[in-house]
Amino acid sequence: MTPGRLRLGVNIDHVATIRNARGGDHPDPVRAAEIVAMCGGDGITAHLREDRRHIRDADLARIQAATGLPLNLEMAATEEMLEIALRHKPHAACIVPERREERTTEGGLDAAGQHNRLYPMVQRLLDADIRVSLFIAPDVRQIDAALRLGAPVVELHTGEYAHATGEAQLAELARLTDMAALAARNGIEPHAGHGLTYDNVQPVAGIAELAELNIGHYLIGEAVFVGLETAVVRMRELMDAARRSHGAG
Repeated sequence: MTPGRLRLGVNIDHVATIRNARGGDHPDPVRAAEIVAMCGGDGITAHLREDRRHIRDADLARIQAATGLPLNLEMAATEEMLEIALRHKPHAACIVPERREERTTEGGLDAAGQHNRLYPMVQRLLDADIRVSLFIAPDVRQIDAALRLGAPVVELHTGEYAHATGEAQLAELARLTDMAALAARNGIEPHAGHGLTYDNVQPVAGIAELAELNIGHYLIGEAVFVGLETAVVRMRELMDAARRSHGAG
């Protein structure tokens, strides 16, 4: 398969984290969304957590109004978050696991083990014309669960790949490659994200079946030193170069 252009979704949560550390309104995640739109990002990702540690409810409508980029709302599988998604109608809703005590999302959603709980939620989101994504480990059982749930998209958790080295990292890359291909063969659009950096993004970006990468923490961290526009442009260049080297036109 010849890879096409790989979309870049930028997670702006941690702009809001910095804002919330002091209270007030600065730095504004909406401004970050506007910069991403200006410099070649393809979408905005925002995770509205139960404890509102970064993105706040009021941010969602403001982000949607600020740019023409699609909003990917990361959300836990709760009735509260479902109602918020149905009210705001983001382009996509990515269902993620969430534990209050975790610093960040630590692993993939157990879609297989939570089928009965997730199925009505997925159907309500789809009925509202919200594209559903499941943030899952690159695992056959979870891909099969996504297929049975009717989710049109999966986002493969790349944390194990990002934190591995040497042969272990190559094994994780092979697993991501195989599961992206399996998802695509079953009509599910595969995305990927978590822990991706300038140093490790290109092997993942070269996976032909992947349609989108979602990257946040690293880009916001780099933006402290070089500015958000420069950080996003550099990531975009690395992704595009990886696709060219794998035969994209």
